[in-house]
Amino acid sequence: MSNQVTVSDIFRRALEIRKANPSADVKSVKSQLVSEFSGKPFPSVAQLTIPEYDNITPEEDWTAGLPVVLRGIQTEDWAEIAHGIMISLEQVENYPKQSGREDDPAKEWRNRQTGIAGANEKNLNKWMPEDLMNLAKRSAKQ
Repeated sequence: MSNQVTVSDIFRRALEIRKANPSADVKSVKSQLVSEFSGKPFPSVAQLTIPEYDNITPEEDWTAGLPVVLRGIQTEDWAEIAHGIMISLEQVENYPKQSGREDDPAKEWRNRQTGIAGANEKNLNKWMPEDLMNLAKRSAKQ
């Protein structure tokens, strides 16, 4: 297995750095990312995403820096990749502050399951054998 990092790995590392030192400025977090990842294989453009933020912030926020990350991957420039990661990180960090409380029921629009849960259940019941359906439900609960 390759030791190639993903964009999500770099993003999570930026979150860890920021959490460990909340007063750290963007420039110092970027330079720490560059020093930690320099010399490692560049992330694959096939995994240019941060999917764990899909239901937390609007897509336009967590994807804000991905074009810069892509350019950094294409030009093999860790500083550019770190810059793009920081753009997305700042957007993700600022979203709850700018949009109010995270547990606000009005924000239910972000949960993509809300609108399709009934249709999924209907189709799964129609097309999936009962044994397999029970297995899938047990797996989903874990």
